[in-house]
Amino acid sequence: MRPSEDPGGPPEARGAAEAIAAEVRGVAPGEVPGRLCRLAVRLLPVADAGASLHGDGVPVPLCAGGDRASYLAEIQATLGDGPCVSAAEAGAVVLARDLTAGADAGRWPVFAQQATAVGVRAVYALPLGSGAVCLGTLDLYRDTPGGLTGPQLRTARLVAGVMTRALMELPHGGDAWLDELAGGHDEVYRAVGMIMAQLGVGADEALARLRADAFAHGRSAYAVARDVLAHRRRFDPDR
Repeated sequence: MRPSEDPGGPPEARGAAEAIAAEVRGVAPGEVPGRLCRLAVRLLPVADAGASLHGDGVPVPLCAGGDRASYLAEIQATLGDGPCVSAAEAGAVVLARDLTAGADAGRWPVFAQQATAVGVRAVYALPLGSGAVCLGTLDLYRDTPGGLTGPQLRTARLVAGVMTRALMELPHGGDAWLDELAGGHDEVYRAVGMIMAQLGVGADEALARLRADAFAHGRSAYAVARDVLAHRRRFDPDR
């Protein structure tokens, strides 16, 4: 694995590229995302980092450097809302500089409340790919409000680019962990089909009901989906 961008430019940019190259040299593609999440915390002014795959509007957590990144990935998957969802939909970088006030707090109000409750004040989400082909997002979490400088954003883009390349280089069928993630995504949509039949509603409404139920009970959308598939949870029209 090598960084897919030219590391030219100022010394700090070259230093970041060299650190990324050293981190992924000789590493199997399936190990790269987790390594790069941890490296991002060392290279950038962020407290945690994670990555999610995106398909049909449902983010699937891929890896996380720490507990907060893992928790906030699950929250965004359950809500279907947040910076990583917006970045994946637009295929563009989303920089939420202050989740405590202003436009960023109002753009994703429930996510912002959940994030600030665990001490996260800013989030930077970078697409893994582009608007045409976006595999997911790299999500960076910061304890204090603020943005990224030009060189810092370049470093974040470089990390995302190498992560994208690693995912593209996975053999057909993926690693076992990637197959497991895809299985979780499929479980959600199989459960949505059952909820559609139970309530007589469309797919969007059924997915919204599943997400609302998960959030109301402090669970992930995947956990509720498994309960629906196992007939431990039923959605009744009068509830």
